[in-house]
Amino acid sequence: MFTGLIQALGTIRPLGENYWQITCISKSSSIIMQDISIGDSVAVDGICLTVESVLKDGFIATASPETLQRTTLGVEQTGQKYVNLEASLRVGSKVGGHFVMGHVDGVGRINQVEQTSTSWEMSFTAPFAIARYIVPKGSIAVNGISLTVAEYQPETMQFKVAVIPLTYAETNLSYLNPGDWVNLEGDILGKYVEKLLYSQQSDLIAPVDTITPAFLTENGYL
Repeated sequence: MFTGLIQALGTIRPLGENYWQITCISKSSSIIMQDISIGDSVAVDGICLTVESVLKDGFIATASPETLQRTTLGVEQTGQKYVNLEASLRVGSKVGGHFVMGHVDGVGRINQVEQTSTSWEMSFTAPFAIARYIVPKGSIAVNGISLTVAEYQPETMQFKVAVIPLTYAETNLSYLNPGDWVNLEGDILGKYVEKLLYSQQSDLIAPVDTITPAFLTENGYL
């Protein structure tokens, strides 16, 4: 589990079909490298990857076919690829963003980037599988970054976020251009709510209004 607060910036390059080398490049890389070991989980652009080998300034990880299918790792891209890095949440650590699982739901695209006097406004398009979890003022992870939805247009499945200068400068958002692919993860709370609502409409769980004393007795609760 992660928080969506990026700790370092890195680069990534493939080492064959499903092996990847991640190299830390930012000044804050020590936060990632000081306590990393084989078997640890690290969010790489929001993708939870397991460290298989530790290098002097980075690590090697494997991406499964499912990961390649759902994330930007499976999208052919040219040029240098910068990635956001965050170590897994430790017990007792601060949760300054929101609960990010590192299980990317799918990829979206950046539409527009506009600098204002106080922030950077960025708009994205999300596929329906993710868009249904997007609500104004809710949370969403973009390339592993915990962001607040400022505006959402359900007709076009587009959403807008306002990014403060610090986040823009310290993450790979500053390297993105319109048309680039990004990893998206919807808020886990919305997924659980959807699951519970669906279950109540199925035969798995009785609807709330049908749970009566007689129902409980019949099913061995009284």
